[in-house]
Amino acid sequence: MTRPITHIARLVKWGRVLARHGALRGIENDRNAPGPVKRLCRIARFGARQGNEPDYAGAFQEIGPAAIKLGQALATRPDLVGEGPARNLLTLQDSLPPVPFAEIRAQIEETFERPLEALFSSIDEQPIGAASIAQVHRAVTTDGRTVAVKVLRPRIREQFTRDVETYEWAAAHLEALGGEAARLRPRAVIANLKRWTLRELDLRREAASASELAEMMKGIEGYCIPDIDWDRTNGSVLTVEWIDGIKMSDIEGLRAAGHDLPALASTLVLTFLTQAISCGFFHADMHQGNLFVRADGTIVAIDFGIMGRINRQARLWLAEILYGLTTGNYRRVAEIHFEAQYVPAYHSVEDFASSLRAVGEPMRGKPVSELSVGQMLDGLFAITRDFDMQVQPHLLLLQKTMVMVEGLATALDPDINMWDVSAPFVKGWIRDELGPETVIVDRLREDIGTLARLPALVRRIEEKFPPKGGAPEQAPLPEVELIWSRKRESNHWVGYGVAAILGGAVAWAFTYWSFLS
Repeated sequence: MTRPITHIARLVKWGRVLARHGALRGIENDRNAPGPVKRLCRIARFGARQGNEPDYAGAFQEIGPAAIKLGQALATRPDLVGEGPARNLLTLQDSLPPVPFAEIRAQIEETFERPLEALFSSIDEQPIGAASIAQVHRAVTTDGRTVAVKVLRPRIREQFTRDVETYEWAAAHLEALGGEAARLRPRAVIANLKRWTLRELDLRREAASASELAEMMKGIEGYCIPDIDWDRTNGSVLTVEWIDGIKMSDIEGLRAAGHDLPALASTLVLTFLTQAISCGFFHADMHQGNLFVRADGTIVAIDFGIMGRINRQARLWLAEILYGLTTGNYRRVAEIHFEAQYVPAYHSVEDFASSLRAVGEPMRGKPVSELSVGQMLDGLFAITRDFDMQVQPHLLLLQKTMVMVEGLATALDPDINMWDVSAPFVKGWIRDELGPETVIVDRLREDIGTLARLPALVRRIEEKFPPKGGAPEQAPLPEVELIWSRKRESNHWVGYGVAAILGGAVAWAFTYWSFLS
């Protein structure tokens, strides 16, 4: 088990980097940050030479791969970090200097226990992309197919495991402060982050996710997923078909190629809704670098390391919420929040509906170009705080991806109206899922299943598993011993206390935002 002093040392190191880039100012100016945390921030930046403007992207880039992933997530949450920092974080590139090809060759040959030439007739030594977790090379298989080969950076699993362990330690101490920090449930959020990270670091699971999503999206026009080469894929190496297309980030290139940009924007929104609402399984890393457009206008997605799942009940609630917002039925939207137990029952449905109206009405009927996403999210986040809504970790990926999709759609078509595009799809899905035929079939299936069980067994199950809200049950969290709860066994804890003062600010600065991303 890692000693507390080791966690503190890591946090101090990261905190000094944040301080040098002026990235602690936002914490000090945040009215919701606990007083002790603000004071610790001032201590952490003591003596640091700060620039005139905070450089959040530079700080996260310097800290390393795990911080880069967190920074990218923060870039989609202007409600948390402010519009200025969010714009700055958008410049954060998930790129690092490439690993020498000799190490890549060794990684491939070691994991397959075969020489490289037995798998590929040729492979470009210069990568086409080098990100924080892996790098990609173009290659030709021994049977003549052009493919993209994604290879994990050597020792990256150990590095991420180490960093996440410190996140868990910092989250436990942060949550113990109570108040706003406890409401945000940092330990649960870090547990989800850990699960996502482990998935992203196992390329077999990425391949499986791509295959599963391809099956779900089969028959959906205008959207495609590359084929997996399972014979050349393992935990550290992923081989997929090569994609010839224009990156969605290249707007001018798409326009020059004659693509219908508004049509691409609508297709992007509808395919995301299909994944999230119809399938309950969605690509959760839909930034511009992961989407290509083929010559025929088909959108091709790559990089399935981060995926999201939503159960059917939560999808029903989500669809009704979206439809209620598009039609102005704020009362129903409020009722759903209470049914899902997202809002504690001691609050008023009427008051919550009124607050939703204050945020929703200014958005209805306007193109995205006339709206401030940051202001909208800031208003919604204020509501969650006012009505004691806890952070729902299972919805964090969905929220982040929705912001990504909106940003991409707006870049393609500044005049797109997200409500107009979404409403027909959501209305149709609700009709199919909540229509009389579906209700009857679901009821028959449920009743037959109930009758097949013994009454005594049903009673015992219901006593042990009482009805819950929309959030899935949280998995057991790791035990973390708080340093201030331990008995003072010797004077060396005085040294730990001094180090904790320096490290506490870092814990907040590096984790407070990420807990909400």
